[in-house]
Amino acid sequence: MHSICLLTSWFVKLEKREGHFRQQELQYAKQNAKTLDQSLRFNHSLSSLLDFCNPSTNHSRSPLKGMARSPGGFLVLVLILTISIHKAASILDSHQPVALELFSPVHGSFGSLEESYDALQTFQILGIEKKPDISDTTCTLVSKTLGSSSSSLKDLFYALKVNGILKCDIDEEVFEGIKSRLQSVSNDASSLLDFYYSIGSLALIKEQASKVDVLLTDADGIFQSIKALSQSDGRWRYSSNNPESSTYAAGVAFEALARVVALASPEIDQSRISTLGNDIVKLFDSIEKYDDGAFYFDEKIVDAREHHGPLSTTASVVRGLTAFADVTSGSLNIPGDKILGLAKFFLSVGIPGDAKDFFNQVYSLACLESNRVSIPLILSLPATVLSLTKNDQLKVRVNTVLGSNAPPLTVKLLQAFSSSSKNAFIIENQELKFDPENAVHFLDALPENVDVGNYVFVFEILLHDPEHEKIYATGSRTRVPIIITGVIKVDTAEIVILDSDLGSVETKRKLDLAGENDVSLSANHLQKLRLSFQLATPLGHAFKPHQAFLKLKHETKVEHVFVVGSSGKDFAIVLDFLGLVEKFFYLSGRYDIQLTVGDAVMENSFLQALGHVELDLPEPPEKAPRPPPQPVDSYLRYGPKAEIAHIFRAPEKLPPEQLSLAFLSLTILPLIVFLIGLLRLGVNLKNFPTSVVPATFAILFHLGLAAVLLLYVLFWWKLDLFTTLKILGLLGVFLLFVGHRLLSHLASASAKLKSA
Repeated sequence: MHSICLLTSWFVKLEKREGHFRQQELQYAKQNAKTLDQSLRFNHSLSSLLDFCNPSTNHSRSPLKGMARSPGGFLVLVLILTISIHKAASILDSHQPVALELFSPVHGSFGSLEESYDALQTFQILGIEKKPDISDTTCTLVSKTLGSSSSSLKDLFYALKVNGILKCDIDEEVFEGIKSRLQSVSNDASSLLDFYYSIGSLALIKEQASKVDVLLTDADGIFQSIKALSQSDGRWRYSSNNPESSTYAAGVAFEALARVVALASPEIDQSRISTLGNDIVKLFDSIEKYDDGAFYFDEKIVDAREHHGPLSTTASVVRGLTAFADVTSGSLNIPGDKILGLAKFFLSVGIPGDAKDFFNQVYSLACLESNRVSIPLILSLPATVLSLTKNDQLKVRVNTVLGSNAPPLTVKLLQAFSSSSKNAFIIENQELKFDPENAVHFLDALPENVDVGNYVFVFEILLHDPEHEKIYATGSRTRVPIIITGVIKVDTAEIVILDSDLGSVETKRKLDLAGENDVSLSANHLQKLRLSFQLATPLGHAFKPHQAFLKLKHETKVEHVFVVGSSGKDFAIVLDFLGLVEKFFYLSGRYDIQLTVGDAVMENSFLQALGHVELDLPEPPEKAPRPPPQPVDSYLRYGPKAEIAHIFRAPEKLPPEQLSLAFLSLTILPLIVFLIGLLRLGVNLKNFPTSVVPATFAILFHLGLAAVLLLYVLFWWKLDLFTTLKILGLLGVFLLFVGHRLLSHLASASAKLKSA
C-alpha cells in the first residue's frame, strides 16, 4: 500500500501539470475498468485511500478524494495510475478512439485551418484509418485561402500545412503568387510570429512545389533579425517592442531559424549556427523536473494573453529542438536524460481532454520518436502487481515513445528491495531473459525469499551496439514500484464474552474467517467482548494489514467502528461495555458484528459478518447524549416510489331520462313565449337605418348582442368564470361604442321628423 500511496501522491502532483486533461483520462479509465482485476487483486476498497496515506493532510479540494471514497472510485484511481505508468506501450491504442472524439468535424469541416491541420496530423501519427472524410470541404477552403490576397499569414501557413497532408489540386501559379508576398514579409518582418509564419510557409512551398524558387537570398540578415530577439538565458521575445521573454517563443524561434537554414542561399555561416546551439543548451539549463524523472518547460511570462501551460510550452521547445537538429550537421550537447525526461513528461500527462493539448502531446512524441538529438527508449511493465499464488512472471518491455521496437539490448535488474527495508536486497545484478516472439524481457521466477509486500525494482538498459548509445537515450536507472500479492493465513480466530470483574470466560465461539459465521451472543454493561485472530504471510512472517476494523451496528442503524490492534501475528480487541455505554447512547438491543481486514497485497481480503450480540445496557440518564440522525438512504429518497392505487368516486345517481326532458321543455318554454309576444306586439324593421354608416353600426350592435348570448352558452358549456368576464368586458366596450352611435342616429332622425 505504501507504493500505492506513492503513486497517489505522484498522481496528485500530475494534476498540477495540465488540469484539463483529467476528464478524458477518467472517461477512458471507466471504459476500461473491467481489466483492473487482472492488475490489482484487492477485493474491497475499505476506506479513503488519500486519508489513509496521509491522515493529517486535508484533501478536501482534491477530486481524488471523492473517487477514493467508493470502491468504484478506488478502482478508477488505480487504473489511471496503471495506465499512466504503461502509457508508452499502448499510447496508439489508447489515443485513437479519443482522437476521433476530440477531433469531430461539424458539417464536414473543422472550425479553422489550424484545427483541420491538428486533426489530420494527429490522425496520421496515430495511424487512424477510419477517419472523417473532410477532403472536399477542406481542400475548397485551402484553395480559397491560398488564392486570396487578403488571407493572413497564419491562414496561409496552415493552408499549406493542410495541403501537405491532403495533396489538394493547387496550381503552381498559386504558389508563385504568394511566394513574393511571403519573401517580402520575411525581409521586412519585425515580430517573431511574422518570421515564423512567412518562412515556414516558404519552406512548405518548397516541399509542395519543387519548381518554385523560394530560397532566401538574404538568409543571413533574416537569421540575425530573429537572433536579435533572443535573451541571455535562452528565451526569446516576440518582438523588439515587447520586453517580456518567453520559453514558448524560444521554441518558435528555433523552428523558424531551422527553416531559414534550410532555405538559405548561400548557406548560413556555421559559427552562427553554433551560437544558436549554445542558446538551446542555455535554455535546457532552466528546465524543470518532477520527482518521477519527468522534465518539462514552464512559461514564466507575465502577460496572460501570451501565457502557455507546461504542456504547450514543452511541446514548442521540442518542435524547435528537433527541427533545428534536422538542419544542422553538428550534435547538440544536450544530456540524454533530459530528452528521456521530456518523453516521460508527455507520456505521464495521460490523455488530455483539450484538442490542442492532445495534438501537442501526440506531435511532440512523434518528434521525439525519430530525432537527431537522442531517441528516448521507455522501459515499462505490463503488470506491476505480481501474485505469488499464481507464480506471475516479471515482464519488462522497452520501446520507443510510440511503441516501436527497440534496438538489440539487455535489461538488467540491478536491485530489488522492500519499501520498508531499502538496505536488504532480495535480488541483485540479475539479467533478464528476452522473448523475441513477444518482445518482452522476463525473469523466470521470483526468489523463494520474496514475500508479500511493496518493493522497488531498479532496472538498467544496456545497448548491445556502442554506436546506438549516440542515437538512443536510455537513462541511467529506472525505479519501478512493484506490489507482490499472496494469500494471507488466518488462524485461531475466536470471539469471547468476558466477565468484567473476574475476567473469566462467559461465552466462547470459534470463528472460521475463511468461511461463513453466524454467532449469537448476549452481554450486559458489566461484561466485555474480546475478538482475536492471527495473520501470517505465505512465508510465515507476521503480517500487519493496513485496515483491520470491527464494526457494531445497532438495529436502529447506528454504527460504531473500532480499530483492531496487533502485536506480531496476534490481533485482538477488547470492548468494555461499561466504558462504552455513553458511546453506545445507552441503546440496548441487537448489534450486528462485522470484521473488515484488507490490504493491497492481501489477495484474500475480507469484509465478513460474524453474527450478532444482544446488549443489555442501563436506562439513559436525563442528560444522556442522543443518537445522531442517520443519513437517509439515497435509494429510498431518489429511487422508485410505491405505486399509488387511485380509487375514483362512484358517479352520482342521475334522475330518469323522462324527467330530464320535461325540465328541458320547461327551460325552452320562456323563449317560445318571448317570440310569440314579439309577434303579438307587431315588431318590425321599419325604423332600421337605411343609410350605409348607421346601418353598419346597427348590424354590428345586433351582432354584438348575439355574441353576448353565444358567450353565455359557452360559459355554460366549457368556459370558466374569469375567462367569461374578460371576454364579456371586451364585448361590453364594443357594444357601448356601436350602440351609442346607433342611438345617436335614431335620436337625430326622430328630431328631424318632429320638426318636419
